[in-house]
Amino acid sequence: MSCLDTLQSYALRSLGLGERALPTTDFTFCQQATLIGSGLAWNIYFGALALLTGFFLAVAVALAKGSDHAWLRKPADWFTFVFRGSPLFIQFFFGYFLFLSLKQSVPVFSPLTSAALGALIVLFLNTSAYSAEIFHGALQAIPKGDLEAADAYGLAGWTKFRRVTFPTMLRLAWPAYTNEAIFLFHATTLVFFTGFPAIQQKGDALYYAKYFAEKTFNPFVPYPILAGYFILLTLAIIGLFQLGSRRLNRHMPAQGRRWRAKFQVIR
Repeated sequence: MSCLDTLQSYALRSLGLGERALPTTDFTFCQQATLIGSGLAWNIYFGALALLTGFFLAVAVALAKGSDHAWLRKPADWFTFVFRGSPLFIQFFFGYFLFLSLKQSVPVFSPLTSAALGALIVLFLNTSAYSAEIFHGALQAIPKGDLEAADAYGLAGWTKFRRVTFPTMLRLAWPAYTNEAIFLFHATTLVFFTGFPAIQQKGDALYYAKYFAEKTFNPFVPYPILAGYFILLTLAIIGLFQLGSRRLNRHMPAQGRRWRAKFQVIR
C-alpha cells in the first residue's frame, strides 16, 4: 500500500470514515503518522470546545469568587478547590461512573457515557476551575486608578464592567490563560485512558500511538510522531492567542521595534 493509499484509507479513520480494519503487520512510517494524525482530530475537538465553553463559566466563577455575598463566593471557592485539588484522571474516572449510574437510572442520560459528550463535560469543568483562578487573580490585580477613572467618567454597573473591568482583566490574564489552553489540549490525551471507551477504535492521537508501540514493541517511532503533532498544535495555539493579545492591546504603544541589521559604512 502506497502512502497515498494509506492517506485515503486512514486519514479520517478516527471519525469513522475510511478503512475499518487497522494494519496488523508491516507497519510503515506513513501508516503510523496518518493514523496518529487522524486521532488528533479528537484532541482538537475536546480542547477547542472545552476551552470555548469553559471561558464563560470561568468568568462567572471568577466574579462570584470576588463577590461580597457568601452565597455566591462559597460555592465558587468550593468548585475551584475540588477541580483544582483532584487529579484530572480521577475526575474522568468518577465522571464516567457517575454518568453510567445516571444512564442506568434515567436512559435519557445515555449520551453522557460517550467520550464525545461525557469527557467533554469533565474537561469543561476542569478548565473552568483553573481559568476562574486566573481570571480572579487578574480581577484583583486591576489598577485602582483604572476603576477610579471609570467612576469619574460616570461609568457604573454593566457599562463599567464591559468597557473597563472585563478588557483589563483579559489583558492581565491572557499570558496565563494561554498556558492553560496549552495544558488543556495536552490533557485531552487522558480521555481514552480512563473509563470512557473508544467505540469502534475511534480514539485520539495517543490511543493510536499506544497501539503501534504495543504492536511493534518500539515506542521510539509512534511517540516522537505524537510529540511532533502536539508541538505543531501548540505553535498553532500560541499563534492564535498572540492574535488575541494584539487585539486586546491594540490601543497600547508598541513595546519594541523589529530588529534590523545596521552596517557601518567603511570610510
